Amino acid sequence: MNQPYNKFQAVSKKTIRTAILLLLLLLSSGTLFYWAYEQYPLIDAFFMTIITISTVGFGMIHPLSDTGKLFTSALIMFSLGSLAWVGSNLARFIFDGELKEYLKTYRVDKKIMKLKDHTIIIGYGRNGEQAAMELRDSGVDFVVIDKRENVISRVREDENLLYIRGDATHEEVLHQARIEHAKALIATTPNDADNVFVVLTARSINPGLKIISRASEIESITKLRRAGATNVIMPERIGGQRMAKLVTQPDVVEFVEYILLQKSNDVSLEEISCTHMATCFVNKALKILQAKDKSGINIIGIKISGAKYVFNPDPELTLSRGDQLFVLGSPVQIKEFRNLLENQK
Repeated sequence: MNQPYNKFQAVSKKTIRTAILLLLLLLSSGTLFYWAYEQYPLIDAFFMTIITISTVGFGMIHPLSDTGKLFTSALIMFSLGSLAWVGSNLARFIFDGELKEYLKTYRVDKKIMKLKDHTIIIGYGRNGEQAAMELRDSGVDFVVIDKRENVISRVREDENLLYIRGDATHEEVLHQARIEHAKALIATTPNDADNVFVVLTARSINPGLKIISRASEIESITKLRRAGATNVIMPERIGGQRMAKLVTQPDVVEFVEYILLQKSNDVSLEEISCTHMATCFVNKALKILQAKDKSGINIIGIKISGAKYVFNPDPELTLSRGDQLFVLGSPVQIKEFRNLLENQK
């Protein structure tokens, strides 16, 4: 669970535990005094203690000695002080916003427990925040993990973000994010050693997880891949390459970015798996799909059985269920093509 939730639970338990101990101390000491010193019957001694610490205003059951009066006065003052302490702590939880924070974090933890096929983002710096924005725009569920309190405070400002404050290098934190049910993990921390450890731990828990990791040093790329990263990204290298391409091929860069990053519904570049391809297309030529004529999309590439990429594929290329098609078209056209590919009789 999130640290704010755990912190509140710890403080609340401590307050409740202290309140119970104080109550037992008052009851036992008062009962013992009235029974042993004032010679009250045991039931009367207990009743006298109850009406004293509760300050209900009942009269004395039996006359008290001077010592008894002094003890009763001290018992009243001590009980009032104890009640004031407990009440002030509870009031602080309510009026200082800690109760509100607890309830919010509790709701977040409940939502995280229901996640499935989601993405885990490790680190909420510039790269992590950008990844979160893209996933949200694509309708993908995700949870953010970061150990910095100032970062989590910023995350909490967005009520739609799910988060865990903790160190992702600890296995229990990854379990809190339901990594065993996750679809992908994005490690964006600038510390390559932390990323290697996270990737290694995540891969051991979920062998089928797609893991994308950031690397700050070129030497770390090989280490991250050996640890189990599916893809390794160097933001600095990508940024430099993009700037150079904007000098040599500016229109090509802008065109590709428009297709991949635009927010409109005019055009979309998507990958479509052939796993559920209709039997009539298996081991048949690509041209049999008649993709352009029937749906209007363009097949601009294909990944053959998860290994080889083919751009502008030959119409005679044979299809298999291990292939991935890269298609370009409007969302409506792509939807029509999916139905064609999977439901053709």
